[in-house]
Amino acid sequence: MANSSSMPQFLLLAFADRRELQLLHFWLFLAISLAALLANGLILSAVACDHHLHTPMGFFLLNLSLTDLGCICTTVPKAMHNSLWDTTAISYAGCAAQAFFFLFFISAEFSLLTIMCYDRYVAICKPLHYGTLLGSRACAHMAAAAWATGFLYSLLHTANTFSLPLCQGNALGQFFCELPHILKLSCSHSGYLREIGLVGVSACLIFGCFVFIVFSYVQIFRAVLRIPSQQGRHKAFSTCLPHLAVVSVFVSTGFFSQLKPPSISSPSLDLVVSVLYSVVPPSLNPLIYSLRNQELKDAIRKMMTGCFSGGVTCLFSSAQHSLCNHLLAQPAS
Repeated sequence: MANSSSMPQFLLLAFADRRELQLLHFWLFLAISLAALLANGLILSAVACDHHLHTPMGFFLLNLSLTDLGCICTTVPKAMHNSLWDTTAISYAGCAAQAFFFLFFISAEFSLLTIMCYDRYVAICKPLHYGTLLGSRACAHMAAAAWATGFLYSLLHTANTFSLPLCQGNALGQFFCELPHILKLSCSHSGYLREIGLVGVSACLIFGCFVFIVFSYVQIFRAVLRIPSQQGRHKAFSTCLPHLAVVSVFVSTGFFSQLKPPSISSPSLDLVVSVLYSVVPPSLNPLIYSLRNQELKDAIRKMMTGCFSGGVTCLFSSAQHSLCNHLLAQPAS
């Protein structure tokens, strides 16, 4: 029996054996990560700089972008490193940190999506109470609760999993460190049952949040369909569709990865599914929100136009300053 603390490293699942495919995966992940960093960075900057986006939804969108950046930065860099250098190893401490932070950001993101659903419910079903129920202090408390919930949830699961003795080798069937795959290496019956108990409690909380989201959207759709004007219904739907799309992508990929039948499981399918729920949602979320949110698109366009015009002005002023210095330095004839 090998103690978990004495295990020097884990072996992650490689995307491919051929060198050409490994380099292709590196460039693909590099493009995805750069696109996600740029898109989420633009949303963060737009929400922070544009006063029109200083709303509860803008505040929660800023927090959602932070969780998306965290998810991308937790899993993708190590996958890129392994593909580039043709290795699958990750240290014990690195694996524990990766598992903790990934679960932390994923849990905080699901909590934020639930809170954002409540925001849409209040905005459409109880518009007269929106300022009272979603004031600045209430929004700050809800966001802090989402981050704290993710931290405690991740801390409990990671601490329990990495305290178990491991006796089934060190090969993980995943391209990043994920707790269910580490549990498969455990040989502690009591510790495994303790983790199953934590998973059961977590599943109940997640199911409760899911029921709340479904119930909220049923009430939202009922309220929207009662709006007499078609323009009013379209405007109300347009404020909800981005959030609904993000929730659908997040929940569908997560549920399929965890609840897919063992009969169809294979290393290739597991890799594709893991990429779908760990990499694709954080990359798509900024695109989904920016496509349907006119205020966000205007803020990003304004910010990019201002940066471009400022850069051009700075370039011309520096060129003019250099030309003047050159003319002044010439001796008079």
